[in-house]
Amino acid sequence: MTSSADVVVVGGGIIGLSTAYYLAKLGYGKVVLVEKEMFLGTGSTGKCAGGVRAQFSTRINIEMSMKSEEMLVQFEEETGWPAVYDQVGYMFLLSDEQELAAFSRAMELQKSLGLEVDLIDPEDVAKIAPPVRTDDIIKATFCGDDGLADPNDLIQGYASAARKHNVDIITECEVTGLKTTGGEIKAVLTKSGEISTPLVVNAAGAYAKLISKMGGMDLQVEPVRRQIVTTGPLDYIPSSFPMVVDVKAGLYFHKESAGLLLGWADKDVQPGFDESVDPEYTDAIIMKALDRVPQLETAEIAKSWAGLYETTPDHHAIIGYAPEIKGFFNNTGYSGHGMMHAPAAGLVAAEIICGKQPSIDVSPLAPDRFAKGAMVEETNVI
Repeated sequence: MTSSADVVVVGGGIIGLSTAYYLAKLGYGKVVLVEKEMFLGTGSTGKCAGGVRAQFSTRINIEMSMKSEEMLVQFEEETGWPAVYDQVGYMFLLSDEQELAAFSRAMELQKSLGLEVDLIDPEDVAKIAPPVRTDDIIKATFCGDDGLADPNDLIQGYASAARKHNVDIITECEVTGLKTTGGEIKAVLTKSGEISTPLVVNAAGAYAKLISKMGGMDLQVEPVRRQIVTTGPLDYIPSSFPMVVDVKAGLYFHKESAGLLLGWADKDVQPGFDESVDPEYTDAIIMKALDRVPQLETAEIAKSWAGLYETTPDHHAIIGYAPEIKGFFNNTGYSGHGMMHAPAAGLVAAEIICGKQPSIDVSPLAPDRFAKGAMVEETNVI
């Protein structure tokens, strides 16, 4: 067990591993990452849908996604680990004028930042995603640079690259407390022992608020359960099938193995750490999917699971030093966008910590924005 470090990263999901890797690559001394579970990436990362998209409504989220997509294309070159990033695109189905107006405004911003996104007609939807019912669709947005990534590839890639840069990754090492003196971080307390350090990076995802509370801080992150269902093989799903989002229904689906992955965010689910599968939630996803893809009537259900979103009030991440305690840095709160933003998130956090000019201006994601009333809500969330 390591007894001291220049920085301790708490959380062995995709955000923590990306941050640890870039800290080590940039030469930030001795980097230690602790994860409470036996394996890395078994929390929100391992249970996510794998979508990667830049079609957001705010500048910061668009920039984070575009940078991450650029980095995902170069992932193997960067880390030495092969990773699937299948740029099959993301399609948002719009069924009324209000949705069209909101997405048209977002598209103007996206295009001004260099994103190649198009507004397409229902007949184009039918060509790109043949089994999708389009009789009530008036338009759709489509970006071919968006797509799907394999969370496990990214976890293994960042972990491997981090170890090559001498990051000490310790699993089954649950954090139990933070030692502070005079308003400064002095050590991280774990079930395996104490690690002396002047800097902690809180990348604990859905558990980030609990880590903050150990230092007497109140972080605006809540865990919220989401569920996913996958089907058995479907011979009518082409290999080029994109991620499709039915905006009105809140349903999203994409190809998964030889079938489809289906998901939906139930807004009535209350915050909590319950990850059990609710059969009624599963049924709701299936009914929404049947409405949009009637051919699914004969499909077999392969499996279903639940995971946790780490949700903030404005659906934006929190990146930056906590104002309450010196030496406590947050990189969390991605509100369902953690995997897709992880490359940029790790890089930018490491750049800030190392005193470098960040690749992206993440000042809108500062931890104190909630207290200052400086929130800008991300409206394009699923």
